[in-house]
Amino acid sequence: MTTEEKIRDILDNQVSPALASHGGSCSLVKFDEASGVAYVAMQGACGTCPFALETLRMTVEQAVMEAVPEVKAVERA
Repeated sequence: MTTEEKIRDILDNQVSPALASHGGSCSLVKFDEASGVAYVAMQGACGTCPFALETLRMTVEQAVMEAVPEVKAVERA
């Protein structure tokens, strides 16, 4: 499984279901292997929420970096 596939798996099966309870979701836009940065799009209610950056850091980044050590940071796309 590639790094991108691992990230997508975490986003699809752990993060997005949690965000769905608030009307949102997220998806991987791209992963930069050189820097270790995953670029994630916040969608639905999370796309326009004023707390989206906090959700990105506290929920998305934490889950992805814990499960996929190759990821050094998660940024909003």
